[in-house]
Amino acid sequence: MRVVILMTQRSVDAIFQALFLLTDLRALMRETAPLHDLNEEQRAKAAKAVEKLKKQIGILEQELAR
Repeated sequence: MRVVILMTQRSVDAIFQALFLLTDLRALMRETAPLHDLNEEQRAKAAKAVEKLKKQIGILEQELAR
Protein backbone atom coordinates (compact mmCIF):
# COMPACT_ATOMS: atom_id res chain seq x y z
CA MET A 1 0.00 0.00 0.00
CA ARG A 2 1.32 3.40 -0.98
CA VAL A 3 0.41 6.57 0.89
CA VAL A 4 0.42 9.75 -1.14
CA ILE A 5 0.64 13.12 0.54
CA LEU A 6 -0.25 16.03 -1.71
CA MET A 7 1.53 19.26 -0.94
CA THR A 8 -0.39 22.48 -1.39
CA GLN A 9 1.09 25.40 -3.29
CA ARG A 10 1.20 27.26 0.04
CA SER A 11 3.36 24.56 1.63
CA VAL A 12 5.68 24.40 -1.38
CA ASP A 13 6.07 28.18 -1.25
CA ALA A 14 6.83 27.96 2.49
CA ILE A 15 9.55 25.38 1.84
CA PHE A 16 11.22 27.56 -0.76
CA GLN A 17 10.95 30.67 1.42
CA ALA A 18 12.50 28.73 4.31
CA LEU A 19 15.35 27.56 2.08
CA PHE A 20 16.03 31.12 0.94
CA LEU A 21 16.12 32.27 4.56
CA LEU A 22 18.51 29.46 5.50
CA THR A 23 20.71 30.45 2.58
CA ASP A 24 20.79 34.02 3.91
CA LEU A 25 21.80 32.73 7.34
CA ARG A 26 24.46 30.52 5.79
CA ALA A 27 25.89 33.52 3.93
CA LEU A 28 25.99 35.45 7.19
CA MET A 29 27.89 32.61 8.84
CA ARG A 30 30.36 32.54 5.95
CA GLU A 31 30.89 36.31 6.24
CA THR A 32 31.69 36.04 9.92
CA ALA A 33 33.80 32.86 9.78
CA PRO A 34 35.75 31.49 11.54
CA LEU A 35 34.64 32.97 14.87
CA HIS A 36 31.09 33.99 13.89
CA ASP A 37 31.33 37.12 15.99
CA LEU A 38 28.31 39.05 14.74
CA ASN A 39 27.99 42.80 15.10
CA GLU A 40 24.68 44.45 16.05
CA GLU A 41 23.49 44.80 12.46
CA GLN A 42 24.32 41.16 11.69
CA ARG A 43 22.58 39.99 14.87
CA ALA A 44 19.45 41.93 13.92
CA LYS A 45 19.54 40.49 10.41
CA ALA A 46 19.95 36.95 11.77
CA ALA A 47 17.16 37.41 14.32
CA LYS A 48 14.81 38.72 11.64
CA ALA A 49 15.63 35.78 9.37
CA VAL A 50 14.99 33.31 12.21
CA GLU A 51 11.61 34.90 12.96
CA LYS A 52 10.63 34.67 9.30
CA LEU A 53 11.86 31.07 9.23
CA LYS A 54 9.64 30.23 12.21
CA LYS A 55 6.67 31.67 10.33
CA GLN A 56 7.38 29.46 7.33
CA ILE A 57 7.71 26.39 9.56
CA GLY A 58 4.37 27.30 11.13
CA ILE A 59 2.79 27.37 7.69
CA LEU A 60 4.24 23.94 6.93
CA GLU A 61 2.89 22.55 10.19
CA GLN A 62 -0.57 23.93 9.43
CA GLU A 63 -0.59 22.56 5.91
CA LEU A 64 0.66 19.11 6.91
CA ALA A 65 -1.89 18.87 9.73
CA ARG A 66 -4.75 19.01 7.20
